[in-house]
Amino acid sequence: MSNLQFHNDLDKMAEILPEKVKRYITYERMEDVIEIVLDIGRTPEIRHSSGKIEYLDCSFVTDEDLEFITSNIQPFTSDNRSGIPGTLHRISAIRNRQGKIIGLTLRIGRVVTGTIACIKDICMMNKSILFLGRPGVGKTTKLREISRLVADELGKRVVIVDTSNEIAGDGDIPHPAIGHARRMQVTQPEFQKDIMIEAVENHTPEVIVVDEIGTEAEAQAARTIAERGVMLIATAHGNSLENLIKNPTLSDLVGGIQSVTLGDDEAKRRASQKTVLEREKQPTFDIVIEILDRNTLAVYKDTAEAVDYILRGWPIRPEIRKVDQVYDTKPESENAISEINTEINKLEQKISPEPAQDSLKFSFSRQKYVEEVKKFKKIYLYAVSRTIVEKIIERLDLNVEITRNIDDADIVIAHKNFAKGGAKVLSTANDYRLPIYYIKTNSMAQIQKVMKDALQLNDGAQTLQGYYDDAERALDEAKAAINKILAGVDGDVELTPQNQQIRKLQHELVEQHNLQSKSIGEGAQRHLRIVGGKDYDGKAS
Repeated sequence: MSNLQFHNDLDKMAEILPEKVKRYITYERMEDVIEIVLDIGRTPEIRHSSGKIEYLDCSFVTDEDLEFITSNIQPFTSDNRSGIPGTLHRISAIRNRQGKIIGLTLRIGRVVTGTIACIKDICMMNKSILFLGRPGVGKTTKLREISRLVADELGKRVVIVDTSNEIAGDGDIPHPAIGHARRMQVTQPEFQKDIMIEAVENHTPEVIVVDEIGTEAEAQAARTIAERGVMLIATAHGNSLENLIKNPTLSDLVGGIQSVTLGDDEAKRRASQKTVLEREKQPTFDIVIEILDRNTLAVYKDTAEAVDYILRGWPIRPEIRKVDQVYDTKPESENAISEINTEINKLEQKISPEPAQDSLKFSFSRQKYVEEVKKFKKIYLYAVSRTIVEKIIERLDLNVEITRNIDDADIVIAHKNFAKGGAKVLSTANDYRLPIYYIKTNSMAQIQKVMKDALQLNDGAQTLQGYYDDAERALDEAKAAINKILAGVDGDVELTPQNQQIRKLQHELVEQHNLQSKSIGEGAQRHLRIVGGKDYDGKAS
């Protein structure tokens, strides 16, 4: 927003304030103010974005002061909200048990530009996006800027369902901050779901923007919109994706959850209980973005995959983006795709020199393997001896780097004494969904043991590259066994013992050919048996 626009909007706010408060409203003082709070019988407050609360040096707020404000604004709706026409300011009322207004919260509305530069590439993917975050962290600000971006720069037909008039301001004429997007106002909050459907049916939008999806009916309306092929950009109540999954009212936005009972073999294969939670359907939103703070966003580019990982207890780390950084505007990183394809090609050449048609059968397992087994990690240390860690990295020949920036880290190793101390670094690591491993003492043996666990190394100090080679050989062996069975060999084929991760890859390879396999044996001798010959019935395990 230009300074002129901000000054004009602030002047309109000052016009409705009583004189004893108005004299404190200056451009310099209000530059970082979020809210003005007026409670009857108390001193007026000014709340700054830094968390500072400024108590004005004037007399207490009276009934007459509140009456002066309410007589100069639009009537309050059923959710006790009002506004000032032509501005983004929002005024909310607190009432007593008889319905009398005894307090007002005046939120200062301002247009902040540049907050979506870091996710501009995501907004241009034509996929539905859901924003999550605590109140006041900037969700509505981002919706407003995305509306302008999609309407003006991409030339799409955008309709904003503006229930509380926070996105496009109060009054009949929308605030210029939304560009050429159209705005549909909602008379009462409970009608938001109806206006969402009306927008699709009557105004042929390509994009619909909704703030604060909060009820099951609104979640169902959002699914209806998405199923009609309309791009949906919305915010919802909830701090994180994990919290949203556990919310029975809104979990449908990310696919919903259902309880599933597994068979004995499947439960053993997953090493889980027989009753597990699984995603029920395809998510309404393709992408989920958690707003951690005003400058940091956590992006889940595949909602379905993220929900599946969280429900199964697998570690997942979203992509962390900073507001002051600009990312590639291409939908996918060509470098990343090229790197994965190169690794897959290497694996293809080592495992199978056979025709391309046959190699395609195995490409899924190989690609998944290349993505899962990362050869390079960055470790952030907290109260852990850097010298000892460097010696361990050198001795085990690990492809690992110690980083001083937690934003770049893949793993955090910390001293156990700080586990419950509320350290800011560890809190940030939790926000970023980083796996944290704790050491008890700063000894060589203890740190080496924890690093092996963190990097998934075995007791023989096997490097990640060694694991990579073992998996190649194991897939090669499984492929040869599959070819034998498909060629009509009589009886089962047993493979050599492997660890759990490699057996999982072998299982997936067998399943792709509609063959059955199971793990047999105990401890280090546990291995796969692929069912063939007379026992083979052509059904997947």
